[in-house]
Amino acid sequence: MIEKVVIIGSGPAGHTAAIYAARAGLKPLMFEGFIRGGVAGGQLMTTTEVENFPGFPEGITGPELMNRMREQSTRFGTRIITEDVDSVDLSKRPFTIRSAEETAEAKSLIIATGATAKRLHLPSEERLWNRGISACAVCDGALPIFRNRVLVVVGGGDTAVEEATYLTHFASKVLLVHRRDELRASKAMQKRATENPKIMPIWNSVVVDAVGETGLRGVIIRHLPTGNEKTVEAAGLFYAIGHNPNTELFKGQLEMDETGYLIAQPDSSYTSVPGVFAAGDVRDKVYRQAITAAGMGCRAALDCERWLAEQGG
Repeated sequence: MIEKVVIIGSGPAGHTAAIYAARAGLKPLMFEGFIRGGVAGGQLMTTTEVENFPGFPEGITGPELMNRMREQSTRFGTRIITEDVDSVDLSKRPFTIRSAEETAEAKSLIIATGATAKRLHLPSEERLWNRGISACAVCDGALPIFRNRVLVVVGGGDTAVEEATYLTHFASKVLLVHRRDELRASKAMQKRATENPKIMPIWNSVVVDAVGETGLRGVIIRHLPTGNEKTVEAAGLFYAIGHNPNTELFKGQLEMDETGYLIAQPDSSYTSVPGVFAAGDVRDKVYRQAITAAGMGCRAALDCERWLAEQGG
């Protein structure tokens, strides 16, 4: 049987696309993933408290939010395969999507494979992930554990400055650790950082480990020219060193930018191949929020439905 639409990815973008596609009678088939690109459910599966997703005034954990989205999409008839996709052939329609155990042919494809935050892989990182270490200041920075405390941001680009600036609304002080002696950020962003009295740059330095057992108590910073290390008391450590879009499957088949993010047509989710649509962090390097990914999933499903109707299907 040729599927009307296959969705690859199971984060907010994937499940929102599935909900809309299922309610439109497209009977979507989803490959939710298993290991590649993180766990099924996307980055929210590794997030503890989510306080900025509308409809949950008391907050909700990331895994619970994703489980609810999954239940909603299956309620409307989405079929889910819990496997990683190993290969995709977009050279002809129907498209072919293969996992270890399954092969599907599809008239259309919605890609919602997301992006994976780059990590420092500190010795204590796994123990303290979501217990003081995070890769999203906008997601986690307002949590009570970070308020009026010293926080550390690692990075030197626009994103690092944006996240450090955001954190100043809650922190007593933000240490911006960068391995060079000047920021890579734009001049405007550099000006924003230097003029904010709560941001303290730490130049020519790297974070080499975190301190704490059940929660972050400090970070160990190494000064690169001298090799000297010092432990700085801090309640939060935020990575702002970029993301890797999960687009390896589509290299050579879809148009991407220089960093691997899928390129969509303006004001739409259409990719460079007709019948293939992209939603969420796999194409969004600016906002990277659950709510924006969900909105893009909605757009992808609506675009897909209209495109299928135009094809007579």
